[in-house]
Amino acid sequence: MDYICGMTFAPFAQRGELGREAARESLRLMKERTGANLVIFVPGGVQRTPQSEEILFDTEATAADEELKGMIACARELGLRVALKPTVNCANGEWRAYINFFDEDVPCEPKWSRWFDSYTKFQLHYAGIAEECGCEMFIAGCEMVMSERREQEWRRLISDIRQVYHGPVSYNTDKYQEHNVKWWDCVDVISASGYYPIGDWENQLDRIEAVVKKFGKPFFFAEAGCMSVEGSSLVPNDWHMAGRAAPGEQQAWFETMLAACAKRPWIEGVAFWSWGAGLYPEGSALERTDYEIYGKPAEQTVRRYFTQSAGSASGSFRTTTK
Repeated sequence: MDYICGMTFAPFAQRGELGREAARESLRLMKERTGANLVIFVPGGVQRTPQSEEILFDTEATAADEELKGMIACARELGLRVALKPTVNCANGEWRAYINFFDEDVPCEPKWSRWFDSYTKFQLHYAGIAEECGCEMFIAGCEMVMSERREQEWRRLISDIRQVYHGPVSYNTDKYQEHNVKWWDCVDVISASGYYPIGDWENQLDRIEAVVKKFGKPFFFAEAGCMSVEGSSLVPNDWHMAGRAAPGEQQAWFETMLAACAKRPWIEGVAFWSWGAGLYPEGSALERTDYEIYGKPAEQTVRRYFTQSAGSASGSFRTTTK
């Protein structure tokens, strides 16, 4: 597949957010300023707690279907490829990786069987939109770590998705989990979240390479990023970090990550987290501590890499960090 130069756009957008002119303008600027050739939209489903069985995706917490379809059309007009990644979150703030139930159904207790019924309904709804809109990839969820051992349910889900959507299907596992997923053979593309410490990229890529070779599937990072806060390059997965703004440290992490990936021809792209539907004033960028790269030095790093890599079979990158 063509090398993925991607950005995640407005993840978990709420009702009305994607329908604004500001969102369309932000998407245009995303492509113009980063050189991205693919955008990932992340419609959000919500369950009350990690042990709730019902996933809702028709409330004010989720963008309306027509808004999403409108943004897909806008992306197409801009020349972007589109991937959909429907992702569930917990309303109580606990991370989706902790969604978990007893391995065997127990009376009067929440059950995997009911949860997967609801999750399948959620995924198939958006698989239908991906098929209708001609999306180039469907990613069947993200970082569902505790559920990944339920191999048969995941295999059944991927099979059900293929009855609705006829393009490439992937799944986005979490960092450090690539080797734990046993059912990579049933997807077309392996994808993962690349939030590794700045000094550990070579070690982690060695580990992931063994998985990619074992299953013989294309691989890309469907998420990757680092906050622009002091210390984040050492724990880029910690979105709770607080402290002084450090845009230079964020850029150094991007430089290191991309230089490491460029040496691995089996890595077929990366999609960074994230780009907002409503942009902050560019003049305030260097004071911010979030994952976004708009107006920060990391934006230039991403653009340079994407410009060098777009259309190629693999990336090429020369680091400029001293």
